[in-house]
Amino acid sequence: MKKLIIIALAFIGLQATAQRKDGGPKNNDRGEKMMNLTAEEMATLQTKKMTLTLDLDEGQQNKIYKINLDNATQRKAMMAERKAKKEAGTAEKPSKEEKLKMMNDMLDHKIAEKAKMKKILNDEQYAKWEKSQAKKGHKKRGGKDSDKKGKNNKKD
Repeated sequence: MKKLIIIALAFIGLQATAQRKDGGPKNNDRGEKMMNLTAEEMATLQTKKMTLTLDLDEGQQNKIYKINLDNATQRKAMMAERKAKKEAGTAEKPSKEEKLKMMNDMLDHKIAEKAKMKKILNDEQYAKWEKSQAKKGHKKRGGKDSDKKGKNNKKD
């Protein structure tokens, strides 16, 4: 009987360690694939995805394409800058002041993008877009378990 239990535990242990060999659900090649796309291609893909999700008309597609193109151009420039620093060996962790400035710039950009989207989309589309943005942020923070580990898990 003991041997059966030991064998069962061994199989369970093997099963648990053999679940994922690629390091989890994250796709590490995604950033590299995106580097191979031009800013125009990235903007086109993003606009088409938004068109499918939000049911955009032609005018909305054109306005959102311009926003997506600006965002993609900025991202490509930042990725190229980081890559150049990394290859040159001059990549350093940003100081506290630099981190604060980057966070402020990012939040200002998000506020401006949100205002632009509010002008372009109708109420229903805007609500759907906001919901998708919240999901994206939730995925980046680690999903459902992120609140359990974070500081936001306060009990009253």
